[in-house]
Amino acid sequence: MLRGGRHHRATRKDSVTIREAHTAPLCVGCHLSTSEGYAAMGRRALSLGATTFAFFTRNPRGGNAKALDADDVLALRALLYDNGFGKLVAHAPYTMNLCSAKPETVDFARRAMAGDLERMESLPGNYYNFHPGSHVKQGADRGIELICAGLDEALEQGQSTTVLLETMAGKGSEVGRTFEELARIIDGVHHDELLGVCLDTCHVWDGGYDVAGDLEGVLAEFDRVIGLDRLKALHLNDSKNPCGAHKDRHEKLGQGHIGLAAFERIVNDARLRDLPMILETPNELEGYRNEIALLRSFAGEGPDCG
Repeated sequence: MLRGGRHHRATRKDSVTIREAHTAPLCVGCHLSTSEGYAAMGRRALSLGATTFAFFTRNPRGGNAKALDADDVLALRALLYDNGFGKLVAHAPYTMNLCSAKPETVDFARRAMAGDLERMESLPGNYYNFHPGSHVKQGADRGIELICAGLDEALEQGQSTTVLLETMAGKGSEVGRTFEELARIIDGVHHDELLGVCLDTCHVWDGGYDVAGDLEGVLAEFDRVIGLDRLKALHLNDSKNPCGAHKDRHEKLGQGHIGLAAFERIVNDARLRDLPMILETPNELEGYRNEIALLRSFAGEGPDCG
């Protein structure tokens, strides 16, 4: 069963390929603050048992980005290399709306994305995740058109950063509420080779995709519509709402409607377990430490793995 209780029949029977199992540790972490600098984020991640993390490229509510300290960035890069970290998943500010009805908001979003991508080159080869935006009564078609135009302006051939479209819950006039809408954005961008998708478990669940009861069907649907090669990262969150609520309220793992069994299946699915997994649950650092350890235990990893 998939969205709205609809049965799914994949059309590309052999397109969902399961890789051979292996023993590499999970690439799992959480959102961390940049307030103490980049290297401090790396040290904090290590203390939590993480092998990736997310951070906001600027204040999540918008505004100017802080100047980078080159030595601090180099120290983080050395720490990541020495400790076998996976790709990081930077996050754009929430106020960045590429498809707003207000020209000044669109202008800010385009300038912010271009500036963020330029700064991301100091941490080459990582991910930059963003919410596609809200069309604010312009309609999804116009929203997708504006998002494509904004991405065409920001993306540059040869950049090392892959930009990730985040799956959305469908709250209000959000664009990206279905796999089809994300596919239309990807198909409408000139340098689509620089785009991927970050699947948020709370968002897709609230959007009507049953990741708890039919993970296999959801992945087959994603592969049919977008292609699993585009799936680059996961946001692991339980949900305070039933499937299809279109509300987007995150919950701690196992305390919401998705349930722990779904997350155990996710970390053991060979198509997903190599992806960076970012926790965005309503937790303090100790809560994240516990959830990282829980996910590692689901994958059969000891407390010192990673």
